[in-house]
Amino acid sequence: MNHQRKKGTKTSTFGSHGRINHDSTNFYKSRLYEGLPKEESYEYIENTIPSQYLDQIFCKTSEKMEELPDNSVHLMVTSPPYNVGKEYDENLTLNEYREFLKRVLTEVKRVLVPGGRACINIANLGRKPYIPLHAFLIEDMLDLRFLMRGEIIWNKASSGSPSTAWGTWLSAKNPILRDIHEYILVFSKSSFARDRIENKKSTISKEEFLEFTKSVWTFSAEPATKVGHPAPFPVELPYRLIQLYTFEKEVILDPFMGSGQTAIAAIKTHRHYIGYETNQEYIELAQRRINDFILNDSSYKQQEFEKK
Repeated sequence: MNHQRKKGTKTSTFGSHGRINHDSTNFYKSRLYEGLPKEESYEYIENTIPSQYLDQIFCKTSEKMEELPDNSVHLMVTSPPYNVGKEYDENLTLNEYREFLKRVLTEVKRVLVPGGRACINIANLGRKPYIPLHAFLIEDMLDLRFLMRGEIIWNKASSGSPSTAWGTWLSAKNPILRDIHEYILVFSKSSFARDRIENKKSTISKEEFLEFTKSVWTFSAEPATKVGHPAPFPVELPYRLIQLYTFEKEVILDPFMGSGQTAIAAIKTHRHYIGYETNQEYIELAQRRINDFILNDSSYKQQEFEKK
């Protein structure tokens, strides 16, 4: 019987639908990619974080994370303060705000393992004019030589309190777009792939993988009144990123821990967490919520039982 081998595809001028034995070498060698950060040669190092620092939230700025060795964190997930007059923000200029975030993100790059991922949830601001914070943040991350993996649109349209900012009603004079989405920007340090993954356990299901690898996520926002923090993201957001980008028992960092959503997602997925937060009241709030989750979550209780 004559078996014909399926011919591999190559990237055409406008892309290709085929992805079996796909060769995209020529595309990535094109001049379009000149000047962008590229994967680097590196010696894989994964340092151990002292046990007393694991599963802790530190009351200090994340501009200097002396507690964490170089190359020791597997994933950073955060939503930075937006500098828009909320009680925990400072009144910084846009340039001052970007420089502040770059100091934190420089530290994040230091502590990530090679191939470690940095995921940043951010919303754009204002309407007169509109401030595309996500675009500025991408520019700054590329300047720090992070590798951009993509962006996820978080569609919040199903939230209980939809936006109603229409501007001029039924008139072309000044209609205003209603913000029902935020961005989750995804980057890597040095390499797109993770090394040294032998004997590490993925915990993501087939159904989750198919859903979480889509570029649009739809789930509701978390009401501030329910959590007790002015701008919490839902636990579902870090949960998805942790499941998609890390293995069991790895370390998750949130340099702006807020009300503890990332920590709860880490515990839920059997990972370690480390957080930084400058407001002691929010640390106490986060710790109460973490303790309540541990007390009431059956999967966590089963995990602790299996350790014994």
